[in-house]
Amino acid sequence: MNDQKSLTVFYDGSCPLCSREIALYRRQRGAETVCWLNVADKNINVKLPEGISRDELMQRFHVQGFDGEIQTGGDAFVQLWRLLPNFRLLAWLCSLPLMGWAVNKAYDALLPVRPRLQKWFS
Repeated sequence: MNDQKSLTVFYDGSCPLCSREIALYRRQRGAETVCWLNVADKNINVKLPEGISRDELMQRFHVQGFDGEIQTGGDAFVQLWRLLPNFRLLAWLCSLPLMGWAVNKAYDALLPVRPRLQKWFS
């Protein structure tokens, strides 16, 4: 699925907020090691992770490591940040036990307001 890339990122390309954030990451050094999959594009010809629907991939941020392990939410962002040198310090901070918990809680709190935030970015 990911052509020997270290990480596959599944993102909602129909979300203006998500698209801008992914564009920021894709411009970073290290982004070439990531396979970026816009799951809103129904024409993509890749096998999605087993047991996860396209809708689920669009509703919540997911990454899949080369080993096949899936991470979601804040944990998924930490995995991505570890690969991007400009974000490694943030990844390290968010990997600390209490910070990891806080990042996941903040991500979960953001999800219900995402539709309103999308309007600001469209």
